[in-house]
Amino acid sequence: MQDLSILIVGGGIGGLTAAIAFRHRGFAVTLIEKDPAWSAYGVGIIQQGNVLRALNALGLLDHYVDAGAGFDFVEVYAPDGTKLARVPSPRLLKAYPANLGISRRALQKVLVEAASTAGAAIRLGTTVDAFEDRGEGVGVRFSDGDESTFDLVVGADGIYSQTRARVFPEAMAPAFTGQAVWRYSLPDTADLDALHVYNGAIGAGLVPTGKGVMYLYLTTPEPGNPRYARQALATTMREKASACAPAIRTLAQQITDHEGVVYRPLEGLLVEGPWHRGRIVLLGDAAHTTTPHLGQGAGLAIEDGLVLAEELARADIIEEALRVYRERRFERCAYVVRASLAICMGQLGKGPLIDNARATAEMFALTAQPI
Repeated sequence: MQDLSILIVGGGIGGLTAAIAFRHRGFAVTLIEKDPAWSAYGVGIIQQGNVLRALNALGLLDHYVDAGAGFDFVEVYAPDGTKLARVPSPRLLKAYPANLGISRRALQKVLVEAASTAGAAIRLGTTVDAFEDRGEGVGVRFSDGDESTFDLVVGADGIYSQTRARVFPEAMAPAFTGQAVWRYSLPDTADLDALHVYNGAIGAGLVPTGKGVMYLYLTTPEPGNPRYARQALATTMREKASACAPAIRTLAQQITDHEGVVYRPLEGLLVEGPWHRGRIVLLGDAAHTTTPHLGQGAGLAIEDGLVLAEELARADIIEEALRVYRERRFERCAYVVRASLAICMGQLGKGPLIDNARATAEMFALTAQPI
């Protein structure tokens, strides 16, 4: 198909990369984002080989790599700090690292510039008030009163997707796992050449994100899904880290800025049925939210956009493209959601304890396969 007009709801990683992929296919793209400041939530993110391959297909890889820190290994440690394994990651592009750690702000800057340069129309502080799928197009009324019609609407609006709630009211709500993640940026005094993963009732990890910068994360059991006061976050994160390996306890003493702590209860979601209804389709976390234990949440969303653009370009009927898109994506996304949740449940004592080194190696083998 050619000359499609596409509305993307949501300006996160999935929405932005989908916008770039659609523009590369010649589609007219409007992207709306509800946050007028378009702030980047979070500290940093891990991008693995399949993501670098996808960004290479979008012509963004060099900008991406320059903005982050590459590494080729994952090191797994016992709760007492003993190194258990150093797992090599497959280099899917020989001249580039296997993985990349990057700050959320740096990542957003690369993607926003690319989407704008590609010609996507971007509207901030805007949401959808109503959809009307008319068969030949989708009528949309925006929060500012404007009305437009699009050939396709893509819901890339995250785990709490309003698009999913409107189009699939029967879909299950995101489920809290019983665990949460804490993140905090620190100077990379260790000159990390790998992602460090520490097993234990309280998991921990170190992720390089740029020159001289890394972030520390903790995964903690949080029965009852408590809420912590902003003015106590740094103190609480340090206290949580006191149960970790000596190296983590030492680094945690640098956690002093409450505003610098990013705390997120971990939730999961997998839309088991169709991902589209008529000319409205889900992408990324709106269709498959995974816990971060395998580091693939953003990568899956980026791959979604590439596959959806490819299927729209080759199909004669939009709904056939949407059906094949889901068919190509479901098993891969479901594997990551389920395998990540299994690690989470094992850490919480709600299921068998998962060997992180083996799970990581299996994930690398799967995601190395073509999308």
